[in-house]
Amino acid sequence: MLIIAGYLDVAAEERDAYVASCREVVAAARRAPGCLDFAITPDSLDARRVRVYERWETEAELLAFRGSGPSVEQQSEVLDADVRRFRIDSIGPA
Repeated sequence: MLIIAGYLDVAAEERDAYVASCREVVAAARRAPGCLDFAITPDSLDARRVRVYERWETEAELLAFRGSGPSVEQQSEVLDADVRRFRIDSIGPA
């Protein structure tokens, strides 16, 4: 299993519009084979921060969905980012 998690920073006045522009991507990801969870959400404390969380069954399914990635317009709005990939080899209760 893979988890993709982290954040994107965008201009505070553009954050909600940025998150809204990701709705179709979120919906498409959730329909994609191997996607267990996918969310792009506003941070509850930082007005510039957008949280990214994805959970995939396999690397192949993640890469098949990724395709070309975010649009040039979306990329140009990102001021800073830290999104990382975590490979999970076991799962248990929290």
